[in-house]
Amino acid sequence: MSDIAAGSAVREPYRPRQHDTHGHGLFSATGHGQGGPASKFVTVAYGFWIFLLSDIIMFSAFFAGFAVLSKATAGGPTGKDLFELTRIAAQTGLLLTSSFTGGLATLAIHRRSMAGTQFWLLVTGLLGAGFLFLEVQEFAAMVAEQAGPSRSAFLSAFFALVGCHGSHVGLGLLWLGTMMAQLWVKGFRQEILRRLHCFGLFWHALDIIWIAIFTLVYLLGVSP
Repeated sequence: MSDIAAGSAVREPYRPRQHDTHGHGLFSATGHGQGGPASKFVTVAYGFWIFLLSDIIMFSAFFAGFAVLSKATAGGPTGKDLFELTRIAAQTGLLLTSSFTGGLATLAIHRRSMAGTQFWLLVTGLLGAGFLFLEVQEFAAMVAEQAGPSRSAFLSAFFALVGCHGSHVGLGLLWLGTMMAQLWVKGFRQEILRRLHCFGLFWHALDIIWIAIFTLVYLLGVSP
């Protein structure tokens, strides 16, 4: 009985092992003092979430400004006069599809498929470039109709909000091209995987913001 008691005294409590199936070290720390500090993947993703939240706060300010100035047309054209829903629907389809293909690229990354990853990242970039082309085309047409950002407070707020989102898409495309080149040269290294994960978060956030723009700016803008 004493041997049994001694054995039970030194026996450690059972702790289920947490396996990292993708080599990212996602579950190396529990947050309760077990496993040491969080992995680099977790800390980088957490920091990037903070950046995205700050970006969303900035867009919230642009949305608030647009809501206040949406009727301040100064006798100029309104959204109903300027917005073409066919073009806007095409932009929305392109950007939402690019988010889907970005998800397919993530699945290819998990499989460590270089060809699949590069293909779906390329498709994502082409869809994003198509979205950006239509947006630049819209801006050029509005300026040609003397409806530039200096025409009224409404148009100033519109160009600021939609243009800010478009600049984010353009920067995202540059980021995507850089990641494709680094992935091709260096392979599936941990720092490349972290950056690709952050890019995925960034791209999906742009989709969410665009849905808000599509609804609050364009659909409400053409409504009676």
